[in-house]
Amino acid sequence: MCKSSITAIVRNVSLALILSCLPGSGGDAFGEEFAVPHSGSPYISLDKLADNEILHLPTGVKVTFDQMQDTLSASRVIYIGETHDNLESHRVQLEILKDLIRRFPGKIAVGMEMFRRSAQRDLDLWNHNKLSEMAFKQLFQENWGHGYTLYQPIFEFMQEHGLPLIGLKSSKEDEDRFRKEDPSDDSMFPEIDFDDRYHRPFSMSIFGGHAAMEKPYRALLLWEETMAQTVAEFLNEDAYPDWKLVVLAGGFHVQYGFGIPKRAFRRSPHAYSIVLPTVTELPSDLKDREMDVEHVSIPLYAGDFAWKLQYKVLPEKKIKLGVMLEEKDHAIRIKSVAPNSNAERAGLQQGDLLLALEGVSLMNTGDLIEQLQKKNIGDQVSLLIRRGSQELEVEVELLEIKL
Repeated sequence: MCKSSITAIVRNVSLALILSCLPGSGGDAFGEEFAVPHSGSPYISLDKLADNEILHLPTGVKVTFDQMQDTLSASRVIYIGETHDNLESHRVQLEILKDLIRRFPGKIAVGMEMFRRSAQRDLDLWNHNKLSEMAFKQLFQENWGHGYTLYQPIFEFMQEHGLPLIGLKSSKEDEDRFRKEDPSDDSMFPEIDFDDRYHRPFSMSIFGGHAAMEKPYRALLLWEETMAQTVAEFLNEDAYPDWKLVVLAGGFHVQYGFGIPKRAFRRSPHAYSIVLPTVTELPSDLKDREMDVEHVSIPLYAGDFAWKLQYKVLPEKKIKLGVMLEEKDHAIRIKSVAPNSNAERAGLQQGDLLLALEGVSLMNTGDLIEQLQKKNIGDQVSLLIRRGSQELEVEVELLEIKL
């Protein structure tokens, strides 16, 4: 496996963890087979669970949602893993949040891998309803990229109930400095454990096990240690003396506890729980997302609870204008128009700036995609564009096209 950046690697590992390390895989990082079976589920193989069943991993006891929530209520930090593009993972996260805020009104905050610590000033504005939805979407895309729609129900619930949002991840500036300098004794970076006996071989197995992956692995450590530091700071913040922090992050960062949880506990010992939304088999049309990962023996439970789910993704984007776009200075510019496309039939031209669709302002391609997916084949929409010094209203009929 070869990835061009640590971001690409980390975003694509969660699913591999769900489907890797199955019984009979063979091989071992330490010369002896010493692993909790069934990917960290010692009593029951996770593929034996029915959809929406919840398993307490250390005991093999199946529990109800309320029983799981009773247990989570004893923790100050609740880690909920995810496969980033699985809609079911986010449904589970939202259900847990809704129940926790019912049990502990005004005492729940949410930390997200998808935002950097450097975004906290803007997140605080959003927490106080002083940041527009458009600006918040832009902040999400700057920090994480596309996929806002996946998290939108969670964001709406948080705003409705006043749940503070905390950015967990390291800043781009810190990441750049970390790559250029020797971080082993540099006080500007968080304290980093480079030698966890199980984290290192497990992570390197995801990266392909090559020596060339050492630098991406060190970057991964910076991410996780920074997120752990942020969790520990929350726990020691006078403003949140008896609050609970729900951490939403990729399953890779929380599974087995040696990513964020152990590193946060090292800084500030506390009670925590790990919930793993779990997929054991991919639908046939999503088989290309599965990764072949070398087995590593790990004598640890995968987490506290596994919640068996299906794998569901957003429907394929069928509504298309038929243009190539570029983003510049919070504007969308048409680079080219495909022949026989909806855009060509509407008279759109190279160089046109797309300003709004049906009155909704467009700041980036994510906004355009989101608005188009609300439409149906055959709809006619009004597109506000700027051509030269003129603003024009263009009517576009959204026919099905194959480009």
